Amino acid sequence: MNSWQTRSWLRITINYLLGKFIEKLGWLNLLPKESNSQETYGALDLGGASTQITFVPRNQTIESPQNALFFRLYGKDYSVYTHSFLCYGKDQALLQKLTKGILDENGTIKDPCFNRGYSRVMNMSNLYDSPCTRKNLMTLPYHQLQIHGTGNYQQCQESVYKLFNTSYCPYSHCAFNDIFLPQLQGQFGAFSAYYYVMKFLNLTSDKSFSQKQMIDTMEKFCSQSWEELKIHFGEVKEKYLSEYCFSGTYIIALLERGYHFTPDSWKNIHFMGQIRSTDVGWTLGYMLNLTNMIPAEQPLSTPLTHSTYIFLMVLFSLILVAVVVIGLIIFRKPSYFRKDMV
Repeated sequence: MNSWQTRSWLRITINYLLGKFIEKLGWLNLLPKESNSQETYGALDLGGASTQITFVPRNQTIESPQNALFFRLYGKDYSVYTHSFLCYGKDQALLQKLTKGILDENGTIKDPCFNRGYSRVMNMSNLYDSPCTRKNLMTLPYHQLQIHGTGNYQQCQESVYKLFNTSYCPYSHCAFNDIFLPQLQGQFGAFSAYYYVMKFLNLTSDKSFSQKQMIDTMEKFCSQSWEELKIHFGEVKEKYLSEYCFSGTYIIALLERGYHFTPDSWKNIHFMGQIRSTDVGWTLGYMLNLTNMIPAEQPLSTPLTHSTYIFLMVLFSLILVAVVVIGLIIFRKPSYFRKDMV
């Protein structure tokens, strides 16, 4: 199974559940209008090993053919941009950041992405056991790395920024690491680790949070001591709790520095775990595609819902019955009564 397939199936899942593929019929006629077509959502996915972005650019050529997908769904053609950034899932990004932070030979680093008072010991073999970190392999005189948290959001952000190489772009516009990225367009659903991290930080309500609100939340969270966190979140596993400062900071940096969301476009990001009580994931899109439940041509939706049709039919029936009853009452009255009415 190719990564581009899972990205395309995730996008299908999102827009199928949101009803974005189906055009709405107008009230005055039963023909779909161009203005009735709905803009689809883009998809942002974040796992442990990689992160993906998929969306439909508006009036822009996809300059790198390997990032282009073409679909015809519900009678409409879609030219989709998609890319998977390997080694930029939150777990691998953390390992990359740690290897870049080894600057001395005493086997100890002070890390602002862990809360003050937290400490962890990692075997060097585990640190460099990933293809994502082997490029940073160093010959060191120790076999374990001691990590001591200092808990500072701004310093953590600066260290995370170093993961994104934006110094060169061979295209008109890039994300990072020389990868083409069209200008962002439309609304985006952010899923998987995006959602779980932001849910823990209480940043997933129906309203959209601004970039500043998220940064303020992270500054407050990262500044708390490890002892405070354990008191407030004692039920959370230590590994997850210890990494929320990094994970939240990394998500903000990835969206801002990696994908170039601005304070204005930040409101277009929606952190979602479910849509209409259905879990969001690529598997639903895969099944829809496999069973041909999404046709290539457009099956028009009706202008009214089924319940609205029933309500109107009952209402018109009652009106008709009332008119008939009133008519019978009037015309069965004695003739002199009808004359008086005239």
